Amino acid sequence: MRFIFFMLFLFLPTGVFAQGPPITVDTPIMLGLSGSGVRTFGKFVSKEKSKVYIQPIVLPYNILPKVQVGVQLPLKAVFPDDNEAVFGLSNVLLFGKFELFKIDGKAETFRVLGVLKQSFPTATHVALGEDIFRTYTGLVIGRVTSRLGLYSNVGYTFTNKNGVGSIRYDLSLGVPLLSQQYPPHQLNLFLESSGDYNIEPGRHSISLSPGIQYIPGRRILFESSVQIPILQKRALNPTRFSILFGTRFLFN
Repeated sequence: MRFIFFMLFLFLPTGVFAQGPPITVDTPIMLGLSGSGVRTFGKFVSKEKSKVYIQPIVLPYNILPKVQVGVQLPLKAVFPDDNEAVFGLSNVLLFGKFELFKIDGKAETFRVLGVLKQSFPTATHVALGEDIFRTYTGLVIGRVTSRLGLYSNVGYTFTNKNGVGSIRYDLSLGVPLLSQQYPPHQLNLFLESSGDYNIEPGRHSISLSPGIQYIPGRRILFESSVQIPILQKRALNPTRFSILFGTRFLFN
């Protein structure tokens, strides 16, 4: 565990918002009217038979106060243990978020969003992405206060191949370490879990991700986490661990 937190601080930018969005789980908090931003992060994945590096660029935009659309452009590099490395574009993903329910109180909010994601087989090499279409539909639920943030995602992924997909479920707990202030200056700790159950072959994976997030101002944040598998049933190429480090910037 000491090694995990050492790696988190190693990738945290130094130097000198409130509760920030979760790191590996979707957030129910919109960007605001006509809000737009960009998120990018590097993710290194160590597997038993290969190493993988992913650098997605995510561009969300609020077309209405309760409707957000966006695109994710993933760049990917795969380093197989027994073959040559492959670099290029993985499968592009379009997404939409729709606010279904909201209750705001004093220094707290509870929200439910509907989510739709569509990925396309745009990978430039077979090793970089599957040659299938994937459609994800689900819910994002969150309760955020000045003392903590509790977030959950649940959804189902369909494919155009055999019609049998997978169930995804995530949970995130965030705790701010500094008192509320303006301009925002915050340090947040997160403990997150992710689960994925592929129905037909019966593959099931669960992981834990401790993370840390630094928010030096209203428009930018930095974040990092380590993902540790705790269950990998019938995995073809099991993951040893993964490390994520990235940033988000709000344009307006």
